[in-house]
Amino acid sequence: MKKILTTGLIAGCILFVISYGGLFLAVRFFPGLFMEYNNPLFNSDGSRDVLFYMHAFIISFALSWFWDRFKGIFKGTFIMRGLEFGFVYSIVALLPVMWISFSSLDITFTIVSTWFLYGLTQAIIAGLVFAKVNP
Repeated sequence: MKKILTTGLIAGCILFVISYGGLFLAVRFFPGLFMEYNNPLFNSDGSRDVLFYMHAFIISFALSWFWDRFKGIFKGTFIMRGLEFGFVYSIVALLPVMWISFSSLDITFTIVSTWFLYGLTQAIIAGLVFAKVNP
């Protein structure tokens, strides 16, 4: 359990920095994409913002548990194991969630695609951290 919490915290810190640094850069370099978020669906009164900022840690702890449970399945170098882990998670979990989100919410394919790529990137980065720290 200690290894799960430790690797989850390490990955969470890394994902937090990369996610919010990446968000800043994405808004700066792809402002047209973020114009799509001017939709009542995404407006918030600010009372739940802390939940948004905790996302990197929530996903990291969940993925850390998943890694600890199934790490024996992933073979090869730590890079290959991290990549495979990210792809497996993305196909098993992200793809169905993105499918139902696109089919039931008034969002564009572009938004869903960027969410999928964002989640895939997070899972690969977390997988690389887990493969290195908790082989």
